[in-house]
Amino acid sequence: MPSTQQDTVEVDLGGRKLAVPKGGLYDRYRMDTDLDEVARDPRVSSVDFFRRLPKTRVESPIGPTLTPNFYYRVSTARVTMLARSRALRSRLPAELDPLEIAPGLGLASIMFFRYDVCDIDFYTEAAVAIPVRPARHGRLRFVDLASGLKNDDLHAYVLSLPVNSDIAQVRGHDGYGFPKWVTELDVDIDSNRATARVANDSGGDDLSLSVSTPAQTTYPSGERVSTLTSYTSIEGAWHSILNQTNVLSTGGTRSPRDLVLKSGNGRLTDDLRSLDPIRTIQLDVTTESQAALHMPVPVSIRNR
Repeated sequence: MPSTQQDTVEVDLGGRKLAVPKGGLYDRYRMDTDLDEVARDPRVSSVDFFRRLPKTRVESPIGPTLTPNFYYRVSTARVTMLARSRALRSRLPAELDPLEIAPGLGLASIMFFRYDVCDIDFYTEAAVAIPVRPARHGRLRFVDLASGLKNDDLHAYVLSLPVNSDIAQVRGHDGYGFPKWVTELDVDIDSNRATARVANDSGGDDLSLSVSTPAQTTYPSGERVSTLTSYTSIEGAWHSILNQTNVLSTGGTRSPRDLVLKSGNGRLTDDLRSLDPIRTIQLDVTTESQAALHMPVPVSIRNR
């Protein structure tokens, strides 16, 4: 856990002046992180996944940068809920369709992330998202559904994505087009329990989670790699963002008995309520994974 008294240094990101941890990975490497250095971190089990993913220098709205952004130690909790398609469509751009599990019924997700070691240093994040069909889908609907529910190839539209780090907010908002803002956000996930709290603008509770961690199954690095494709609009043009996840330890359960998901007052809660979720159908907790988040690329989406 990073110290609240940690020294910082000022860096420039797309013309924005930001404070980042002094001596942290971003301060030392500016995204071109030394994998051998990361491998010596006791929190990181291996860097083999990243050695086969070369980085590329690209121009972006935040200036020249290297892609993908590497996340070397990640833990996540995701609650998937049943929701009516009409509520989901009311929050989706017209060009996107919700992923339906039955006529008139789709899914809504609330997710919590803890990034212990990554190219832009420690931060936490939460999201309300709608699983959607692939933008240029031509396959049968049941193929989209089967792929999505296996968590191996998900597509999503994100409604809200608060973080607790300035650099994560600027990169996510300016560079990726995500609806990101900075707030107090605590996420703790281990083999026993997953807890999270997102604060609102006044310091009160926006949304919180507490649940027992499902039994975990471990995988060798590279054996289970899933993808998440998110869609965003940047300067009026549609883009897709690929996130590759190297799953190392994960587990799930249907209708978790001790799940406590408390809604308060705030942007995250408002977005979740707007989807009018019916009930929770799945809990997935990953106590260890790694990820490679690629910069946005233009994508063609069908007009309605």
